[in-house]
Amino acid sequence: MIEHVHNHITKELEQNTKTDIIFILTAIILNLITLAVNSGLVEKSRTESSSLTVMFVFVFLIVLVNIVVIIGLIKGRQTRMKLVNGLLAMYKDQNVAKYYDESLLSNYNVRYNLFILVVVCTGVIATIVPFILR
Repeated sequence: MIEHVHNHITKELEQNTKTDIIFILTAIILNLITLAVNSGLVEKSRTESSSLTVMFVFVFLIVLVNIVVIIGLIKGRQTRMKLVNGLLAMYKDQNVAKYYDESLLSNYNVRYNLFILVVVCTGVIATIVPFILR
């Protein structure tokens, strides 16, 4: 039974990682695409209000998607911590905890913070650069 629970937790950790990757890539790709589109609209937006409106719609989209991604990453971090803590408890019960370095938990927190920072930075750049160019 322990082996079944262990396999289930490790599969959940793998799924958690895949979900985080999807969130991060979605945000970064959207931010870069929006940066390119809005930068391309800069010239037209000086004379056409509709182009400026489109730029603001993309900014709204960036903000919305980045908020969803950040919330998703925070929830992913919380889920990972719960799963890893469950594994640690299981390892302690089975007297194999010495093979798992608990400092990995703080590394996970740092990694998630860096992911969030990358999403925020690319979002901020995608938002302000086109308006600076304008």
